[in-house]
Amino acid sequence: MKFSTLTLATILQGCIDARIHGRRGSSTINSEFNVLDYVDPLIGTANGGHVFAGASLPFGMAKAVADSSVDNQGGFASDSPSISGFSHMHDSGTGGGASLGNFPIFPNPGCPDDDLNRCVYRYQNRSVGFSNATLIAQAGYFSIDLDSGIKGEITVTNHTALYRFTFPPYTSVAPMIFADLIDLPQSRSNGSASVNDTTGRIFGSGTFNPSFGIGSYDLHFCADFSGAEIFDTGVFVNDRAGNEPKTVLTTSDGVNNDQSYSAGAFTRFKTGTTSVIARVGMSFISVDQACSNGKKEIPNFDFDGTKQSAQDIWKEKLSVISIDATGVSTDLQTVFWSGAYRALLSPQDYTGENPLWESTEPYYDSYYCIWDSYRAIHQLITLVDPLSQSRMIRSLIDTYRHEGYLPDCRMSLCKGFTQGGSNADVLIAEAYLKNVTDIDWDTAYEAVIKDAEVEPPNWAIEGRGGLKSWKNLGYIPTDDFDPYGQGPLTRSISRTVEYAYDDYCIALLAKALGKSDDYEKYIKRGTNWYNMFDANTTSLGYTGFLQIRYSNGTRGYQDPQFCTPLMNFTSCYLNPDGHETYEGSTWLYTFYVPQDMASLITALGGRDAFIERLTYFHNSGLLYVGDEQAFLTVNQFHYGGRPGLSTKQTHAYIPSQFNTSINGIPGNDDSGSMGSFSTLSMMGLWPVHGQDVYLINAPFFREVNITHGITGKVATIRNVDFDPSYTNIYIQNVTRDGKEWTKNWIQHDFFENGGVLEIMTGESESDWGTKAEDLPPSMASYNF
Repeated sequence: MKFSTLTLATILQGCIDARIHGRRGSSTINSEFNVLDYVDPLIGTANGGHVFAGASLPFGMAKAVADSSVDNQGGFASDSPSISGFSHMHDSGTGGGASLGNFPIFPNPGCPDDDLNRCVYRYQNRSVGFSNATLIAQAGYFSIDLDSGIKGEITVTNHTALYRFTFPPYTSVAPMIFADLIDLPQSRSNGSASVNDTTGRIFGSGTFNPSFGIGSYDLHFCADFSGAEIFDTGVFVNDRAGNEPKTVLTTSDGVNNDQSYSAGAFTRFKTGTTSVIARVGMSFISVDQACSNGKKEIPNFDFDGTKQSAQDIWKEKLSVISIDATGVSTDLQTVFWSGAYRALLSPQDYTGENPLWESTEPYYDSYYCIWDSYRAIHQLITLVDPLSQSRMIRSLIDTYRHEGYLPDCRMSLCKGFTQGGSNADVLIAEAYLKNVTDIDWDTAYEAVIKDAEVEPPNWAIEGRGGLKSWKNLGYIPTDDFDPYGQGPLTRSISRTVEYAYDDYCIALLAKALGKSDDYEKYIKRGTNWYNMFDANTTSLGYTGFLQIRYSNGTRGYQDPQFCTPLMNFTSCYLNPDGHETYEGSTWLYTFYVPQDMASLITALGGRDAFIERLTYFHNSGLLYVGDEQAFLTVNQFHYGGRPGLSTKQTHAYIPSQFNTSINGIPGNDDSGSMGSFSTLSMMGLWPVHGQDVYLINAPFFREVNITHGITGKVATIRNVDFDPSYTNIYIQNVTRDGKEWTKNWIQHDFFENGGVLEIMTGESESDWGTKAEDLPPSMASYNF
């Protein structure tokens, strides 16, 4: 997760506000269920959540919304004062700089006295207020009333945004729509816009930079209009405009930037026009393809029909999940379904829109970033849409074929920054273990081995750095000497534990593929986390933490509280003067040993000491659950034989920090990560990323059903004596298909083959799932 420049006070205030708005309401029972009634795209659109609130299809390329003038990483922000335009492509929930938002169109009720030079064109001057009271955000639809008197409505297809602008009646001037050669990050290096004087079509291209990576990309648009007669057309530069010429160009002149040099094209409509439909096709290939996309996908400018089709697609996509929500509040149902919805926004399907190489394989983009998404998003997609997960894995492998490495982050056809390990390795191993189909496993295995063995020249954007030290020393030294490649020489602690887990997952894949020698090599590397463990470091009365280690084996010191909400919270980011953990503390990273929790528990003093420390970690203010590394810690009580405490901790966060308010997530959504956490948690089965393991908790509903997208089998998690007051949340016993089930975890075959998991709960912990033989897999044996 990548932060914007929010202060700690703002973040903590958001958590307080979330608790206020997150109280459970009265129970509701719906006789006619429409899942979209429980999808609220505005959740997380304030306080830096950066959730995309606009219209999109599942994994769609076109993501259209009204762009806020500030805090606009996701386009629209509920707590912003004004709107600067309507743009057609976005990412959702990112925390760094704004992304995409190219070629915004701006509707204007008309220039005073029809004088073109009395209109305002530049983005920093043209912003207009809006009404939150009449704002509507639904799956596949967005509507906003501007203070200018214009209503803007939005829907989409795969590559095309469709807008319906309603202008104020009885005006005496010609309303205008213009397109600006700009993007939200203001990264344009050159561009062109043209307008057809007869049809009013505005089209153009631009070169832009990605928001969290290197390189540049070209993008093209084509805007057509329907429903009104053309008055005139032309172009503008800054706040001057004219009817001639019909094309305007921008370039990098060494002096101006996007703020000082604004340009674009406009179309005006005859006086008395009250409604215009604007269709904007997008393409990474060419203007012609952008125009073709629009014409093929929405040939008749049918706004209501397009909106209905988009919403039908969303209903179908979400229909693989069903719940018995008897007694459950509308708010909690909305948290559940909205989280599932947000998890299906990205990665984005750009198949047919990749100009970088020719391939018959799918191409997905906006893996923003896998460091965020590999812990929950892809696990939820695997459950509810295994075909799309297969296509995404195929896309990652095809990127390896043509770019040389698996990406850890990718957006706008560009290589994004690697934040830790090579975490696509984890997704590929997990895909094999969960029988994700139609994958070229030979090439997939080749790709993960290259990550583990071959350091790239620039490991800031792919692969891993420090591999010589990793192989020879078994850890990444804080003073690493790495002349073999280049990247940020920071994060030695967090990179060590992530590399160890990456290699463990490669070992699982090697074993499954029958490659025994590789299995032995990588399973040994999976123990390297311990080389960074210092049994003598203390913090807040606890002993034993990951700690700085130099290449000669001696120790340094980073306070275990450093980079927690209690100490220098925003100090551990991806910059040259960063520290030895990334977006988290050694308190947090010390728990990151999902491959060998038995050894970690022993290192931390045994079962009781581990449970006491983990409980303190959650209750002390040290943990910020808005970073994805926190997710697994919520459920790690299972490994200590106290699964009931995982359930208790889940309820401590939902709905206090995951609720229906506009700031109802703890921080950035990170492409749906926060939504995935809440939805998976409420289902009652938490997936351990990279493994064929789901930790069992009591669901938040009487029953949850998931239909497998390939086999058609239905997996049912049933809370037999469900208590909607959530007093009786502790599992007493479990049966699977009528037979006793004592393990506190289950495997993916339950979802693939179907079945019924029946859970009985009570008001206190029981001995279910507490014995060593019933705990989740670990490299070492449990010593209790």
